[in-house]
Amino acid sequence: MKMNRTFMAAVCFLANTAYAQTAPVVALPFVTHAAFFSKEMALPTILDPQVFVTDEREPAGRSWQGIEHVRGVRNAHEDDAAGTAIYNAKGAPLGMTLGQWLHAGGTVTLTPHNDGHEEVTMALHGLKPGGHYSVFENHFDQQPIGFTPVDGAGTANSFVADSNGAAVVKLTSPEQMTHQNAVLVVYHSDGTPHGSERGAIGETAHHQLIARVP
Repeated sequence: MKMNRTFMAAVCFLANTAYAQTAPVVALPFVTHAAFFSKEMALPTILDPQVFVTDEREPAGRSWQGIEHVRGVRNAHEDDAAGTAIYNAKGAPLGMTLGQWLHAGGTVTLTPHNDGHEEVTMALHGLKPGGHYSVFENHFDQQPIGFTPVDGAGTANSFVADSNGAAVVKLTSPEQMTHQNAVLVVYHSDGTPHGSERGAIGETAHHQLIARVP
């Protein structure tokens, strides 16, 4: 019996070692969601589907990602002036300029665990000082694309940027991510974390940064 236990322990150790060897640590840069979305849609210029600028000529309507906006605002474009104020789809100011919004960035490091979980560590900068954010996982293998909180439960995936607009966030994902996934940073313009839900896209929730797993 002792020999069998020793043998089984050795098998488990070798299996875990092999698992770790096939799942290396991955470090990824974040890009703006605007740039990611525009590339995916093969747009000629970069636009943000979830933040808006004023344009009195624009009628009310439904824009990208099915977001309905009021009259007088349109989707922000990368080539709009950096100092242009940005708004949500209802015309409420977000308290940032387009340049500040698109200046955000950072990195995410994915560290696999032998138990199948994954440590997700983010270093972010250029966020809105004191802004409320949450971190979600994209599921590109679902139609429509699915979103789940990176921590699995939506209890630890929210954070507040510091007075310099920076944040270091460490979470444990219940599963290891693949190319079918991305790490998504969502800004909550209502100043409220939404737990397992992102909130009303374009109104209270705005995708700002994303990093797709290779």
